[in-house]
Amino acid sequence: MAPTTENGLAQQRSRMSDPIASVPELKEISTWMYRSVDNGSVSQITIGLTHLRAGQIVRSTYLAVMHTDVLRQAGETEERITSVATWRDASCFTAAERAALALTEAVLEPRLDGERVSDELFAEAAAHFDEKALATLCLALGQVTYFIPLALIGKPLPGKPYSEQWT
Repeated sequence: MAPTTENGLAQQRSRMSDPIASVPELKEISTWMYRSVDNGSVSQITIGLTHLRAGQIVRSTYLAVMHTDVLRQAGETEERITSVATWRDASCFTAAERAALALTEAVLEPRLDGERVSDELFAEAAAHFDEKALATLCLALGQVTYFIPLALIGKPLPGKPYSEQWT
């Protein structure tokens, strides 16, 4: 049975300790990933929306909470944040954001047949993003997927400062 707090709720603990303490090189890798994606070719809001959608797809509360917080801090509206999971039915996203969200789903959701990223989807994305922006979107998806194993296996605590996420 899991330890409980004074109010009877299960005490939250991550499964792993801070991975940067175990593998210090991770800090440098993370820094370079963030720099490569923050090159101005794709808005940070669009990147944040794709990262939130990725967290939802892989069912990671940690990633969903983290990217929701990032979007809020950037001034994103609650309507758009809560609509990410159902973006296809929501009218609040631009055509470029829709293309980026569609790419996110294509990359992260398994398909039993055909290509994940069809020529039609690529053409739609290319209509909204130049070569640098398309490469940046690929890197942004790589960035979030790089951390998915740590989020799912290590289970850092959502909504906590980094120093308190890993117990």
